[in-house]
Amino acid sequence: MNVTTKGRYALRVMLDLARHPDEGFISLKTIAERQDISMKYLESIVGALKKAGLVESSRGKEGGYALSRPPEDYPVGEILRSTEDKLAPVSCITADGVACAQASACLTLPMWRELDELTNRYLDSVSLRDLLTGDKWRN
Repeated sequence: MNVTTKGRYALRVMLDLARHPDEGFISLKTIAERQDISMKYLESIVGALKKAGLVESSRGKEGGYALSRPPEDYPVGEILRSTEDKLAPVSCITADGVACAQASACLTLPMWRELDELTNRYLDSVSLRDLLTGDKWRN
């Protein structure tokens, strides 16, 4: 699994929105400045987040973006899957199953499937709130 810059930046955008709930809708310009992300790149990221229903938008002078639900209701896996083509550890595992002519004879496929399931289960167990507070990793 390799999370791209787009996925990492999507998490940063979502965290930025979660950290500033009292600001209402936050402009792309403000997010871009706070996160040091180019506006052009940010537009594609926020477009994917909006398409997935993870953020709401508002037009006009006071327009911008806001979370559509509380931070604890956002699994990190959902955010990453909204911007990443895939999170699987190997290219033959796809959202639709397995794309490999050798799948029926592949001795490593069960291991890769299990790793994919473990990865997704872990990412879905971490919420935006967990990232904000860090409590999940404190002993």
